[in-house]
Amino acid sequence: MRKLNRRQAAVLAAAALLGLAVVGSALTGHFGLALTLLGVFLAGTVAGLLFVLHRLTQLFALQRTHQRDVRQVLDHTQRRVLGAVEEMLLSAGDRHRELTDKLAAQQKAAANGTDRLLRAQTAEVEALFQLFDGFPPRAPMPSSGGFALNPTDLLDLVHLVRTRKPKLVLELGSGTSTVWLAYALEKLGGRLVSLDHDPGYAEKTRAMLAAHGLTEVAEVRDAPLRPVLLDGRSFPWYDTDALADVRAVDLLLIDGPPEKTGPDARYPAMRVLEDKLADAATVVFDDAHRHDEQQALRKWVETIEGLTEEGEAPGRHAVLSYRRVVRQLAPQ
Repeated sequence: MRKLNRRQAAVLAAAALLGLAVVGSALTGHFGLALTLLGVFLAGTVAGLLFVLHRLTQLFALQRTHQRDVRQVLDHTQRRVLGAVEEMLLSAGDRHRELTDKLAAQQKAAANGTDRLLRAQTAEVEALFQLFDGFPPRAPMPSSGGFALNPTDLLDLVHLVRTRKPKLVLELGSGTSTVWLAYALEKLGGRLVSLDHDPGYAEKTRAMLAAHGLTEVAEVRDAPLRPVLLDGRSFPWYDTDALADVRAVDLLLIDGPPEKTGPDARYPAMRVLEDKLADAATVVFDDAHRHDEQQALRKWVETIEGLTEEGEAPGRHAVLSYRRVVRQLAPQ
């Protein structure tokens, strides 16, 4: 009873009063009134049942509509979820294929890199064996890590000395290569002059030459770096006083000054030493693959008459030929 609202309580009270009226009429002998009141009560009851049935029908219709809406929302949500899951699966599949392809490419690149490294290392070892086979050292040689040139480049250089048989070789930058060149020139009756701006390194190379008994073939001269003015620029380069007595150089090896001494550190070489070269000479330019060295190489070929590039050797150096151009004066 406490849960009834006012309208429901009023209807229930009216029904109770009507029932009491019917009972009272019947007890007092007023059967006609009692039947009338009973009819009214039954009519009200039927009307109430019809009203309740109508409300239930509306509620059922509303429930069906609500259920339909819920199903539509669920279907829409399910389609969206399935679409999202499908998209995620496709994306995951694409990502998996992409990662698999990248991994395969990396593995292939690593394998190729390993093969190239092994081939390069094998070539260096073979070159080292050929060097030792051609010129058995009379004293221990430094490890291959101490080579100014790697063994394959050094073997190319020694082969160049063997085939062109220079009488005088000028080397800019001394080191282990000085010893190997001296061994090659010893067999040919040639001579080697090497310049070095570092007194400590020069002394170390002289000690190696002495240990191998090559001081009659090769010498290392101290040549500190001095400013040289070329094309309106100042370059740190070897002191030319160290070359005062040098003439007719058949083979010039440009392996210094080091890059760390300044930009275009090796550019002055041909400009300063052209007059020191023989009428027919060979020039070997180390580290010619570097950008600044390529620029220097192009400038030399463009500005120095008689200088032509033979082509890049298998290693990292370039070989150039020099032929002095002699111009005859026209008769007066």
